[in-house]
Amino acid sequence: MTGQRKVPPSKLPEAEILDAMPELDSPKGERIAKVLARAGIASRRDAEKLIADGRVVVNGQKLDTPAFFVGPEDRVTVNGTPVAAAERTRLFRYHKPRGLVTTHKDTEGRPTVFENLPAGLPRLVSVGRLDLTSEGLLLLTNDGALARKLELPANGWIRRYRARVHGKVEEPVLASLSRGITVEGVKYGPIEAGLDSRRGANSWLTVSIQEGKNREVRRVLQHLGLHVTRLIRVAYGPFQLGLLPESGVEEVNAKVMRDQLGVDAAPRLQRGTERIAEAAPEPEAKPARAPRARRAGDPQLTPWGAADWAAEDGKPPRKAPRRGG
Repeated sequence: MTGQRKVPPSKLPEAEILDAMPELDSPKGERIAKVLARAGIASRRDAEKLIADGRVVVNGQKLDTPAFFVGPEDRVTVNGTPVAAAERTRLFRYHKPRGLVTTHKDTEGRPTVFENLPAGLPRLVSVGRLDLTSEGLLLLTNDGALARKLELPANGWIRRYRARVHGKVEEPVLASLSRGITVEGVKYGPIEAGLDSRRGANSWLTVSIQEGKNREVRRVLQHLGLHVTRLIRVAYGPFQLGLLPESGVEEVNAKVMRDQLGVDAAPRLQRGTERIAEAAPEPEAKPARAPRARRAGDPQLTPWGAADWAAEDGKPPRKAPRRGG
């Protein structure tokens, strides 16, 4: 049986050991907790509880530890029910609205992202997080190993945000963030920030970060005396928010999965916009033009046009002049 290799002992909690050692999935197979998670049975943490309760059996043997590996030929059951083969890796773009926490269970009883996803999706985990009051692009996947890989700063993927701030914006100070900054003992790497528009005491900024530390954009801007009143993530590496509507979910198509991640993808599925399509890529919609773009060739797509920004600041946008007589 392939599942007899165990994780070496350590002073760390067992769950942390398993998280930190993804290379042990090969060539002996996959960790049992990961198999159960990929099959949609439970999260890896919950899978460990199922094992501790004696509810997981491999080839007729009741497991007593999550430090166990299984291969395609092994027979796995939970509560006597066979576990189906895991789906292939899938990745989704999701437009997170404000007011949802990025977790499966919240101890304070607040609504979560995963409780508000459309029905019919596999069990998903997020790539990084967006806090309660932040919104915009959140990547979701059924593959925890892929999620951890995409979160690594070593990938060099830029997280780009639109930030509405209240306070005096000094462009030279924003430019100085490119050298990095330390806030309350936390060192942040280079940050690209620029002013897009200003209306009274409210301004819209474009902020690009690479590390993605906890509440990085808010903390850095607050340190500069700028209170963030709205924060929208519009890009995560090569993936764009684009015109995806709020609460909309769209599966990344097969070509993009191969080109950007080097993995095969399932047929493309889009929810929240009432459309289902096959994996073949579609013609891309033209990006909305951002006002006062900071630099030529900025590839970001954004649904937040000048009219939206003006309305957000409490002033209606100017009407276009009438043509002709």
